[in-house]
Amino acid sequence: MLIGLGGGAASSMGSGQSDENLDYASVQRGNPEMERRAQEVIDRCWAMGARNPIKAIHDVGAGGLSNAIPELLHDGGVGGHLSLAAIPTADPTMSPLMIWCNEAQERYVLGLADADLAGFLSLCEREQCPVASVGRATADQRLVLEDDRAGQAKASVIDMRLEDLLGKPPSMHRMATTVSSQPKDDGLAGVSLSNALESVLAHPTVGSKAFLIHIGDRSVGGLSVRDQMVGPYQVPVSDCAISLRDYEGDGGTAMAMGERTPLAIWNSAASVRMAIGEVLTNLAGVAIDEMSRIKLSANWMAAAGQPGQDAKLRGAVEAASEFAIALGLSIPVGKDSLSMHTQWTDAQQPDAVHQVSAPVSLIVSGFAPVASVKQHVTPELKREASSLLLVDFAPGSGPRLGGSVLSQVLSQQEHHGLGDVPDAPAPEALANVLALCWRWVQDGRLLACHDRSDGGLFAAVFEMALAGHCGLSIQVPDGLSDEEVLAWLSNEELGVLLQVPKEEEAAVLADLSAHGLMDQVKHLGHLDIASMQTEHLAVERAGKVLFKKPMSKLTQIWSEVSSRIESLRDNPECAQEAFDQLGDWSRQGLWASLTFEPPTRPITPSDKEALARQVRPKVAILREQGVNGQREMAQSFMAAGFEAVDVTMTDLMAGRQSLSDYRGLVACGGFSYGDVLGAGLGWARSILFNPNLKAQFEDFLADPTRFALGVCNGCQMLSALKTMIPGASHWPAFRHNRSEQFEARLSLVSIDPSPSVFFRGMAGSVLPVVTAHGEGRAVFEGQTLDPMAVALRYVDSTGTPTERYPDNPNGSVGGITGVTNADGRVTILMPHPERLLRFENFSWAPDGWKGKSPWAKMFDNAREWVNESG
Repeated sequence: MLIGLGGGAASSMGSGQSDENLDYASVQRGNPEMERRAQEVIDRCWAMGARNPIKAIHDVGAGGLSNAIPELLHDGGVGGHLSLAAIPTADPTMSPLMIWCNEAQERYVLGLADADLAGFLSLCEREQCPVASVGRATADQRLVLEDDRAGQAKASVIDMRLEDLLGKPPSMHRMATTVSSQPKDDGLAGVSLSNALESVLAHPTVGSKAFLIHIGDRSVGGLSVRDQMVGPYQVPVSDCAISLRDYEGDGGTAMAMGERTPLAIWNSAASVRMAIGEVLTNLAGVAIDEMSRIKLSANWMAAAGQPGQDAKLRGAVEAASEFAIALGLSIPVGKDSLSMHTQWTDAQQPDAVHQVSAPVSLIVSGFAPVASVKQHVTPELKREASSLLLVDFAPGSGPRLGGSVLSQVLSQQEHHGLGDVPDAPAPEALANVLALCWRWVQDGRLLACHDRSDGGLFAAVFEMALAGHCGLSIQVPDGLSDEEVLAWLSNEELGVLLQVPKEEEAAVLADLSAHGLMDQVKHLGHLDIASMQTEHLAVERAGKVLFKKPMSKLTQIWSEVSSRIESLRDNPECAQEAFDQLGDWSRQGLWASLTFEPPTRPITPSDKEALARQVRPKVAILREQGVNGQREMAQSFMAAGFEAVDVTMTDLMAGRQSLSDYRGLVACGGFSYGDVLGAGLGWARSILFNPNLKAQFEDFLADPTRFALGVCNGCQMLSALKTMIPGASHWPAFRHNRSEQFEARLSLVSIDPSPSVFFRGMAGSVLPVVTAHGEGRAVFEGQTLDPMAVALRYVDSTGTPTERYPDNPNGSVGGITGVTNADGRVTILMPHPERLLRFENFSWAPDGWKGKSPWAKMFDNAREWVNESG
C-alpha cells in the first residue's frame, strides 16, 4: 500500500518470487480521510521491520489498474489471475473495460504472502481502511482477468503474456523544430520609479500568499520547525521548510522550491538553470554540509507536439541535466505533464479556433538533511548594529529584465518588453557562495538571509523589513541613472541578501575576498537600532531620496490581492479586519509572559533510565477515523512520564481494549469523518449510540481518579458528551469558524484561573500556541458558562481577550478556546499545545528559550496530579 500524494512509484517484489503464491489487495483511499487510514496501515507494516507483510507496492494512476497491476506483477517476475468481481466499484453497470482502465487515482495495489493476508486484513479492519483481495500471483507470467461478476457469463476478458504487454517497446522518435522568439526591449524611459515599485509589490507573483497559507495545517505531527510564517508578526516570507526527523534529536530535513516558467517563453534552458539556482539560494540560510547532500525532484510540464515546444523541452532537459551535474547535484525523481495545450471553439464564432499553450516549465524541489535544525536563519531583519549585503551572482552581465515581474507589469500596462532574460551564473561561483553561506550559518555569522527572486532586490528588501517590522533605507550605487536604478532594484538575477552583525562583517568580507568574490558584493547600508525604528522604506542615491513610503502602506499594497481573494472566498468582514490590522504599524506582534518556571532542558539519557524504572500510568491516545494528531500527543505524555497507548475506536468496540485499564484518556485532533461539518459530533454519536461504548465512557468520565483531555476534533467530541461529565453541563458547542474557513496560525492565548489539572500554576500566562481547526467557535445555546470553567482565551497583542479576527481565528465569544469541568479532571481545547513540545517547534519564539517548551508543563501537571490522586 503506497500512501502519498504523488504517484508513479513502484517497488519490485524482487527475483525468485514466481513460485510463491501471493495475494493481491487493492486498497482504496476515496478521500483524504481514506488516505490517512491507509497511512496508519502502512506505518504499522513498515514498523514491523523484517516482518513487514508488504512484498510489493504500486499506486494506481494513469491507466488505472490496467497499468498498476501488470507493472507490479512484471517487476516481480510473476503472472496473475485476477477477479473482476473482487474489484470494488461504485457503479455495477460499469463494463470490464471501464473497471480495468478507469483512472480513479484513489487506489493502491500491493502483494502479500498467503501467510500474511489474515493479519493484514485485521490491521485494515482496525484502521477502518477499505481493502479487497483481487487475485493471486501465478508462476506462468501470464495476465488473466476473469469477468466473474454475478449475472455474467464467466469469461476471461484478458489472457495474455505479460511480456507481450510490457516488453521493450521501440524507441519513440520525434522531429523537433526550433522556433526562435526574441524578446523586444523598449527600455525604461519615462517609467515612474514609485509606480513601478508599488506595482511590482502588488503583483500576485510577489505579493502575500497568506490566503493560501492560513487554510493549510502546517503543524500536524509536531515535527515542524520552519513553515512559511516568519517572525513575531507571522509574515509569509520563509525561503524554505525545515522539519525534525524525530521528537528528541536535532537532525532534520530542509526543503525548498524553484521555478522560472515565464523565462521559458524566450529561453527554456535559462529558465531551468534559474529554477535550480532558486532552489539553492532558497537554502542559503540553512547549515547544509555540502552541495551533494541536496537531492532534486523535477516536475516538467510542456505542450508537447506544438510548434517549437519539443525543441524547447529538449533544450531545457539537457540544460537542467548539465547544470545539475556541474554542481554535483542529482535528480533521482520527477514526473511530467506533456499535454499542456488546449483549444476550443466559441458558439458565437464557430469558425474561430481558440488555443492556449503553456510554456515549458520546470518546478523543481530540493531536499537536504541537516545536522541541526537550530542552525538556520530567516529573512527577518534583526534590530542590531549590522550591515545589509547583496551577493550578486551575475555582476558582469548587467540587469537582464526579460520575464521579470517588472516586465510583466509594464507589459500589462504599456505593452513593454525588457530584453534578455536572466541566466544562472557559472556553477563554480554559485557553489562557492553557497558553501560560504552554509558555513557562516554554522558559525553564527549571519542574522538574516533572503534570496533575490520574484520582484528583484526591492521586493526582497521589503520582505526582510516587513518580517522584522522595521524601517530601512537602502543605498543604490552612485552614478546610476534613474532608469538604471529601477533596473537595479527590479532585476531578478540570482543573488542573496545577508544581514551581517557589525562585529562579523570583516570576517565575512575576508572569506568572500579569499574566493575572489568581492566584485559580486554590494553594500546596501549600515543598520542600527535607531534607523530601523523608523516606519518607512526608502531608496537613496548619493544622499538623495528617490523613493520613500510608509511600511504600513507598502504592506497593504503587498497584501491587497490576498485580502481580496479572502473577501470573495471567506467572510468578507474577517478579511477586512485582517487587512485593516496590516495597516496598523503600531500593533505589537507575538510575545510571551510566564507566571511559572518552564522546564529548562530536554529529557537526557539518564532521565530516560529513571523514567523506565518508574511505574508509568497508562494514558489512552484515542483515535477515530481521520485523527492525525496522535503521535505528537503520545510524545507529550511520554515525555511527562506516562505510558501512552494507541487505542482506536474499533479496539474499544471489539473488546481488544477497555478504558477501565487507563488513568487518562486523550481525544486527539485531526479530520474525523473527512472533517465534514460537525465531524466531532459524529465521533461522539458513535459512542452515544453504542451501549457498550457509552457505558465505558460514562464510567471513565465519572471516576474522580481519572482525567481526560480533548483537543481540536477531540474537543468537539468531548463537548458533545458533556452530559456524561460531572460539572460540564455549561460547556459550549463548537461550530464553524466565523471566517468560514479552516484556520492554521500561531496565535496568542492567555491562561485563565481554573481548576483544570493541566493548567495548575500557569494562570495569568500569555503564550503563543498553534491553531489548526475549522470548527472552533464556542457557541452557548441557552446555557450560562461559569467563568471559572474557562481555561484558555484568545487575546490580542495587548493581552486582552478578543473576538476580532485574526487574533481570534474562530470568533468565539470572549475569546474562549478552552474550558474545563467543575473539578478540573476533564479539559477541552481547540488549540494544539502538544505540537509545541520544543522551542524549535515555534515558527517564532522569544529569544532565550531553550530546551522544552513552556507548554510541556501542562503534561507534567497531569503526571503530578496522578501522583497526588493515587
